[in-house]
Amino acid sequence: MGSLHDMTKRAGFVALIGEPNTGKSTLLNRMVGAKVSIVTHKVQTTRARIRGIAMEGAAQIVFVDTPGLFRPRRRLDRAMVAAAWGGAVDADIVVLLVEAHRGLTDGVRAILDTLREKLPERTRVALAINKIDRVKAEALLALAQELNAAFPFEKTFMISAERGHGVEDLKRWLAAEVPEGPWFYPEDQIADLPMRMIAAEITREKLTLRLHEELPYQLTVETEHWQEREDGSARIDQVIYVARDGHKGIVLGKGGETIKAVGRDARVEIAEFLGCPVHLFLQVKVRENWQEERERYSEMGLDFKDGD
Repeated sequence: MGSLHDMTKRAGFVALIGEPNTGKSTLLNRMVGAKVSIVTHKVQTTRARIRGIAMEGAAQIVFVDTPGLFRPRRRLDRAMVAAAWGGAVDADIVVLLVEAHRGLTDGVRAILDTLREKLPERTRVALAINKIDRVKAEALLALAQELNAAFPFEKTFMISAERGHGVEDLKRWLAAEVPEGPWFYPEDQIADLPMRMIAAEITREKLTLRLHEELPYQLTVETEHWQEREDGSARIDQVIYVARDGHKGIVLGKGGETIKAVGRDARVEIAEFLGCPVHLFLQVKVRENWQEERERYSEMGLDFKDGD
């Protein structure tokens, strides 16, 4: 075998889809590694946000998000459904995640109908039955047969995202099946950020969305404390640093409503990302010269050079 650089490079987009709470985030974190990669720029070919990048041999697997896809029993406007399916439609491979103990629910049926209707013919669809430790082997085989009778899946994987069973097989298969071609992201552009920085980044994104034009650009979010609790939840304390007193009022909002809304949105997304309940506490502090402080830069992974 030659070195990594002699091997044929492969790269492709993979969409993980499924009903809410099927374990998508847990599976993603397993495949990408303990640190999820946040990417510095978007590749134009995908309409979805990029959730992470897994490297396997000479293959780069780019996982795309398919936000809020499925709300069964609500006749969604076709255009809305099409927009939500953007990530899946652009993907080379779609992996449908189904919970072993819930099986072929109405929600899964709705997803299969939409897959038939929306996906370009070239898109390949694999099935991953998750949480296999919750059911007996016979029930598992029966479910796999039932699902494959309902849709022509290319391959079926039995996995436990939480325990890691079968995840490597799925990752190796994806790596072998994505198209040949150059990587979308050079190695040095995939920043491995620890979880606490990702959590801070999510809160900063929510502030940006909420404040638009009035956002003081001199604003940073830091995760000060992170406590894993015995009940499986996480308590996260973050500080939003602003450069001036006046900015503090903008971030807090009238009667504190801005910060409450930001906290709520960020908590939901961080919890989904981590796959566990989150208690998020936000504080706003004024620190006039935070941009000049050396340790702020090193925490953000930036080089601080005098005079820059």
